[in-house]
Amino acid sequence: MKKLLSLFVVVLSVSLMSCSQEQRPTNQESSTMSSSDPSTSYQNTMAEEAPTVDACSFVLGFDAWDPYQYVDIDDQVRGLDIEVVSAVAEQAGCSLEFVQGTWVSLLEGLREGEIDMLLGASKTQAREEFAYFSVPYRTEEFALYIRSDDAKHAGYADIEEFIANDSNIGVVGDYFYGADISNMLDDEKSAEQFNFAIMGELNIARLLDMDIDGFLEDSFVGASMIRRKALQDFVTPHGYTIQTGDIYVMFSRTSVEQEHVSKFNQAMADFKGSDEYKRIMNKYRGK
Repeated sequence: MKKLLSLFVVVLSVSLMSCSQEQRPTNQESSTMSSSDPSTSYQNTMAEEAPTVDACSFVLGFDAWDPYQYVDIDDQVRGLDIEVVSAVAEQAGCSLEFVQGTWVSLLEGLREGEIDMLLGASKTQAREEFAYFSVPYRTEEFALYIRSDDAKHAGYADIEEFIANDSNIGVVGDYFYGADISNMLDDEKSAEQFNFAIMGELNIARLLDMDIDGFLEDSFVGASMIRRKALQDFVTPHGYTIQTGDIYVMFSRTSVEQEHVSKFNQAMADFKGSDEYKRIMNKYRGK
């Protein structure tokens, strides 16, 4: 689900709240995860005080993936995943320390116990060997986008109808769009209707240049790109979506106690039924 990037780690320390006066164990710290330069420290302002509970703190690894996880102009860690998990951690009485890196380096850090939790993860059998998984907190969904003034393609029911009418669809290389799209890409004839790009932004440009008739993109990522580029009058969701599976928080089996995972899961289950959860999801959908 995530692309591999070159390794870099920026160490940043943030507390949502104080669960107790205890510090994180020394073996959870490393020189690559700390910084004496206050200009590089991330500040999380979602909570100042915590309820009196058993000590519970996590080192949360994140990589730059707008709108799920990113650092804003004020050095604040933001994003859909960050907002949801920060709210759940607060409800569970847990503090968070943010560490930025690439997905590959963070996954290895989770395996070794240097990172306690990662967000936006798909569950696999291989990962379950070194990680606990939370209850799912969102579903990965891809949406089809077309030009806003394209009445012809707006009338097509689904991707199959696009393909049957020789329409061209933009996709990003190495993304998994579900079994049905994979089958189309494996079919020699239908594969001709798909155009590959190295990033989603290129598909927007190709769509507006009328080189393609639509493109598939993660629904939250697509909404974010359109909003940031102020293209609401030019690009719109078609209405066709593909759900590829549930998304989880991963916890390191090496460094996290299972009782804290259970506490987090209960808080997550409660939070998913709240109006605040709906507000966050709708905000990043652009509603």
